Amino acid sequence: MAHSTELRQQIEDLALQLVVAEPGATAAASTWMAALQNIRDRAASEQASELAAATNALMESVPLSEQGGGASPSDILQAGIVRLQQILDGEAPDSPPQTAQSLAQDQELLGDFIMESREHLVSVESQLLTLEGDSGASEALNAVFRGFHTIKGLAGFLELWDIQKLAHETETVLDRARSSEWTLTPEAFDVILESADYLRRWLTHLESTMQGQPSDAPPRNEALIGRIRGLTSDAAKPVQAQVGLANLAAAVEAPPAPDSPAPESPAPDLPALDSPAPDLPAPESQAPPAAEPTRHRNETMSVKVDTAKLDYLVDMAGEMVIAESLVRHDPELSTVKSQTLQRKLAQMTRITAELQKTAMAMRLVPIGPLFRRMSRLVRDLSRQFGKQVQMETEGDEIELDRTIVEELADPLMHMVRNAMDHGIEMPQDRVANGKSPVARLLLKAQHQSGQVVIEISDDGRGLDPAKIRAKAIQKGLVAAEKDLAENEIFNLIFEPGFTTAAQVTNVSGRGVGMDVVRRHIEKLRGRIEIRSVLGHGAAFLLKLPLTLAIIDGLVVGVGSERYIVPLFAVREMFRPTAETIWTVQQKNEMALVRGNLLPVFRLYKRFGVKPKSTEPTESVLVVAEVEGACYCLLVDELIGKQEVVIKSLGETFSGVTGIAGGAIMGDGRVGLILDLDRLLKDGEREAAH
Repeated sequence: MAHSTELRQQIEDLALQLVVAEPGATAAASTWMAALQNIRDRAASEQASELAAATNALMESVPLSEQGGGASPSDILQAGIVRLQQILDGEAPDSPPQTAQSLAQDQELLGDFIMESREHLVSVESQLLTLEGDSGASEALNAVFRGFHTIKGLAGFLELWDIQKLAHETETVLDRARSSEWTLTPEAFDVILESADYLRRWLTHLESTMQGQPSDAPPRNEALIGRIRGLTSDAAKPVQAQVGLANLAAAVEAPPAPDSPAPESPAPDLPALDSPAPDLPAPESQAPPAAEPTRHRNETMSVKVDTAKLDYLVDMAGEMVIAESLVRHDPELSTVKSQTLQRKLAQMTRITAELQKTAMAMRLVPIGPLFRRMSRLVRDLSRQFGKQVQMETEGDEIELDRTIVEELADPLMHMVRNAMDHGIEMPQDRVANGKSPVARLLLKAQHQSGQVVIEISDDGRGLDPAKIRAKAIQKGLVAAEKDLAENEIFNLIFEPGFTTAAQVTNVSGRGVGMDVVRRHIEKLRGRIEIRSVLGHGAAFLLKLPLTLAIIDGLVVGVGSERYIVPLFAVREMFRPTAETIWTVQQKNEMALVRGNLLPVFRLYKRFGVKPKSTEPTESVLVVAEVEGACYCLLVDELIGKQEVVIKSLGETFSGVTGIAGGAIMGDGRVGLILDLDRLLKDGEREAAH
C-alpha cells in the first residue's frame, strides 16, 4: 500500500541521524525511542501493520545503553532502520541489489558517498599494510574496522545492498580479530584487500552511472563472501558460545589512553528484531560513574567543494591579477601625481597578490596519499617476486597542484614497478653481496629552488653504464665510436622500447615504459635526473613546478611581438659574436656554445614576423633544453622575467603548432607561450628537408 510522505520522512530523518553519528556513539535513549514511537504510531494510524510491528520489534531490541558486548544500540538501530525502509518500499530484506538508477533523485548524496567511501578505502589499504608489518598495531586494526563499518552504514542507507553485504561480512571478521577471537593471517590480508578492490569497482560503476556513461555493475561475488566467512569459521567454533563474554572482557580490559579515541563497540550479526536483546552478565567490578572527561580536539575544519567551482575561482583570481596589472600600468594613471592614489594602488596590488596566492594554494594537495598508494603495489610485487622490500616515505606533507598529483600516478607506478622488478635483487643475491636481505625503497618529496623534487630511490644493483651503452649500440641508438658522458648514457633508458632486462615479464624491466614516464613529466613542465652507483642503487629525481595554472617565463621580443619562453627550460642567454654562428651545407645554422654545436631556429621565420634585425650579432640567443636536447632561439631582445597566468587559445588556434597558450601582459597585450618541444621537432623536420 502507499504510505504518506510524512511517514517516509520520519524514517529517513532517523536514518540520516544515524549515518552522520560517529561509529559506536549512542544518543540519549529517549530521543531514539520517541522517534521510533512516532513512526510506530503513524504506521498504525495508516494501517501499515507490518511496518508498525517491525518498528515495535526494533524498539524492544534496542538496549537502553552500551553493555560492553553484543551489538551496540547504534548498530541495531542502523540495521533496523534499513529493514524499515525495505518494508516501506515493499521489498523483502534479501531483495536483489539495486542499481544507481533508483538513487538518481539524490545525485549529490550519492556523489558524497562515492567520495567518502574512496577516502575510507585509501585509509583501509594503508592501515592494512601497517597492520601486516606490525600485528600489534591495534589502532590500525580499529581504523580498518571503522572504514568498513562506515561504508556499510552509508551503503545501507542508500540501498546499495551488494556493497553493504560485502562491507558487513568484512567488518564482522575484523571485529572478531579486534576481540582477539582469532589472528589475522596472510590469507586474511589478501582477502580483505580483495574486498576493498571489489568495493572500488562498485564505486567506479556508480560514478560512471551518475555521469550517464555506460557501465556494467560488478558481478555478485558470492565466492569472495564465502572466502571471507571461511576465514574465521574454524577459529570461531570453540568460542562461539562465549562471544558476548569475550567482547565484554575486551571492552573492560584496559581504558583508552588519554587523548586517544575510544574503540568502537563491536558489531556482530544483528539479532532478530522479534526477540529481545541478549542479557549479558555484568562485570564483577565496575568503575564508578563521574562526568565524561573533556576531550580537547585540535582539528582543522574543512568543507567539500566541487572542483569545477574551485577551478573557476582560481581562474577568476588570475583574471583579477590581470585586471589589476592593466589598471596599474594604464598610461593615463602615470600623469596623476597623487600620493594617496599611489598608496591605494599599492594596497590593491598587495591584496590582489595575496588573493592569487591563496587561490593557488587551494589547488594544492599533499603528495602523501599518492605515496601511500604505492605501498600496495610494493607489497603485491614483493610477494610476486619473492623479494623483501621495505618502502619508506619522506615529505608526505609537501603540496603540489591537484592536477600534477593526479598525472603523477602512472609515471610513479611505472618507476616503482621497474625498481621492484629489475633494480632490487633477490634476497640471496643481496646477502651474497654483503647487503641486508631486506631492500629499501624510498619515495621522497622536498622543495628545491621553487620546484618540488620527487625522488624514487632504491639500494639495489643500480644502473650499469656499460650494459646500457652496449644495448644502445645494438639497437642502433648510438654509434660505437661515440663518447658519451655517464648522464648521457643513463638518459638512453628513456628511448622508446629500450630495456636491459634479460627476459620479458608481466612487469617491465628498468627502461620499459620509461619513455612514457619522460613524456608525462615533460607534459607537466618538469624534467628527470638520474643518479646511480653500480651495485649500490639508483635514484630518479622528478623536478616539477608547484602548479600548472601559472608559469615563470622569460619574455622576449621579436619585432613588435612578445613571446614567453618557459623559464624552467632556459639554460642561458647571450649575444653571439660573428664566430659563434656556423652554417652547415649553406642551409642549417648552428651556434657554437661551450664547445658544442647547437641548431639555431630564427623565431621570426617560424611565425612570419618582421624582425628588428636579421643579423645574429645584433640579436640574442636563448639556449633551451627539451628532452635532453639543446637548441638556440634567435630573438631580437630580452624584455624580462615575469610570472604569467596561462590562458588557453581555444579551438580556433588549436591547429597552430609551436604555441602552448597565451598570457595577458602588464600592458594589456597578449604574449604567446612557446611550445619548445614542438618548435624543436618542427625545426628538425624542416632541416631534414
